[in-house]
Amino acid sequence: MSTMPTALNAHMAFEYALLDVFAERPLEGNQLAIFTDARGLTTPEMQAIARETNLSETTFLFPREAAIEQQRGVRVRIFTTVEELPFAGHPTLGTASWLYWNHPRLQGAETISLDLNVGSIPVRFSPPDPAKPGIFGTMRQNDPIFGPAQSHAELAEILNMPLEDIDTSSPIQTVTTGNPFCIVPLRSLDAVQRLFIPQNNAVQKYLQRQQAKFFYFLTRASIGSGADWHARMKFYNGEDPATGSAAGPAIAWLVKNGLAQSGQTIVIEQGVEMLRPSRLHVSAKLAGENITEVEVGGRTIPVAMGRLFLP
Repeated sequence: MSTMPTALNAHMAFEYALLDVFAERPLEGNQLAIFTDARGLTTPEMQAIARETNLSETTFLFPREAAIEQQRGVRVRIFTTVEELPFAGHPTLGTASWLYWNHPRLQGAETISLDLNVGSIPVRFSPPDPAKPGIFGTMRQNDPIFGPAQSHAELAEILNMPLEDIDTSSPIQTVTTGNPFCIVPLRSLDAVQRLFIPQNNAVQKYLQRQQAKFFYFLTRASIGSGADWHARMKFYNGEDPATGSAAGPAIAWLVKNGLAQSGQTIVIEQGVEMLRPSRLHVSAKLAGENITEVEVGGRTIPVAMGRLFLP
């Protein structure tokens, strides 16, 4: 039995875990790689590792003294294959879930806070259910900031989409709770399933002008699906199975526009078209004219562990 040359020549080995987030069962939801002790890694190395995992996001944990973690939360950095993000939903939920199972002091804690680039984000855990895999957690996101309403006709032209596919009774709007998304309401599941987002300068300039990073498309879910809304999110040159940082702005937008009740938890399904079905449990409250208490929850299931070797 031979040993891999990379292992023989490695000066550093970094353990990682692989989890499925917003999943109801293993091998569904959005995959997440967590490097459980990233001390010693540089920013370029973390970015290269995120390219190596080739997942939507990869997180890196930086253990600190107990007093600092108690005051500020566990330090975590989040990378896509192309950049570092200040905040992302499924990495936050998944990383907090790993800490729930494994952190020497926070194991089994009701609430775990992560110290992200966007600030401290708490994740609250429900008691384990022996009949269901993994653990269910809910993150409290920052209060949303809403941009101005956008032109339905202009966006339809830029996306080369029939105007009748867009639900013109609701606004197109950029909303952020940490990452800005352009929320686009569509009329039907058929319109969502036919989505094709051109990768051209006009689309990128539109997003930049609207101060949005990505589009998040919403329509009513089919009766009997167990979900209330159906979503898709085109992600760089691919698609994201579940986008917690977009689900927060989405529920804020839904409550703001009277499409969901204040304080009621609803379910957004995502990832269906790419065979990674995901369930995001979301709620937000209307306080006067403001939206607050934005919460996004779901189930995290561990699926693998491993080691990465660096020379």
